[in-house]
Amino acid sequence: MKLYKLESSNFEAFFGAPEEPVERDVITIAQTPTCDAFLYLSNETYDELELLDSVPAGFDFTYCQEWGLTVDDDVVDRVILDLRKKAYPSWQDQMDMQYWDKINNTSTWQDAVQAVKDKYPKP
Repeated sequence: MKLYKLESSNFEAFFGAPEEPVERDVITIAQTPTCDAFLYLSNETYDELELLDSVPAGFDFTYCQEWGLTVDDDVVDRVILDLRKKAYPSWQDQMDMQYWDKINNTSTWQDAVQAVKDKYPKP
C-alpha cells in the first residue's frame, strides 16, 4: 500500500464539495494536531496527493486510538495487517466456501482470499 499526505487546503479538491463528494479508496491513519494535513493509505495511485516514503514527524495516529498516538513506519505496517485481517471472511464463511467449492468444483474461497491479499498486500 502507498502512504500519501494531503494538505487540508487541498481537501475539497481531492474529496469534492459536500454537495458533490468524490468517493476515494483511501484509509485515514493520521493527522496533524491542527488538522492542516492528513496521512492516507491506498493501493490506488493519486497524482493529487503527495506520495511518501516514510511517516513524517508531527502527525498523531488516528486509525486506532487504543494503539496510542505515535505513528511511524511500523505502525503503518500494523494498520495494513489489521485492515487485511478484518477484510477476510469469517472462518465459518471460509469453511463453507471451501465445502461448496469442492462440491461445485469452483474457486470461490480462493478468489475471496486473493481479493483481500490484492487489496491489502503484506508490508
